[in-house]
Amino acid sequence: MSKLRSLFENQPKETKDKHLAKVVIHTDGGCLGNPGPGGWAAILQSGSHHKELMGGEKHTTNNRMELTAAIEALKALKKPCDVVLWTDSTYLQQGVMEWMPKWKRNGWARKGKKEVKNLDLWQTLDELVSKHTVEFHWLKGHNGHPLNERCDELTQDAIREIQRKTT
Repeated sequence: MSKLRSLFENQPKETKDKHLAKVVIHTDGGCLGNPGPGGWAAILQSGSHHKELMGGEKHTTNNRMELTAAIEALKALKKPCDVVLWTDSTYLQQGVMEWMPKWKRNGWARKGKKEVKNLDLWQTLDELVSKHTVEFHWLKGHNGHPLNERCDELTQDAIREIQRKTT
């Protein structure tokens, strides 16, 4: 935990908007099987304060859990914030940064009028992102980053808890 504490304490305090609190979020989601029992986790950090969140679902997909992690993290913010969100999911990062603007222009449809998968979650995420200033960044998962590794541990704990409840 000392590695985590030092990462929390050494975060920059400046924000783009001086009136917004700066929050750094790390997220992860996963499943045993795809679909299968799934879990998600998020770590929120602002200055020296941090909060860990986690949850899961009995039958879901990896992508739904990745989206849910970001959604639940943003829902936990009590007021508009300047957010930097780190994910190891290219689906989440590219979805927000590249695909979602196109889907919205096309009435929430993909190329060729195909349905957007996980539309309910994408629309919820879009609504939450609009309340904050959010930058989405990708980092390689399972590569030794302490907060990403901690999110993975919490995700696995959530999956085990779902499995325990359903057996």
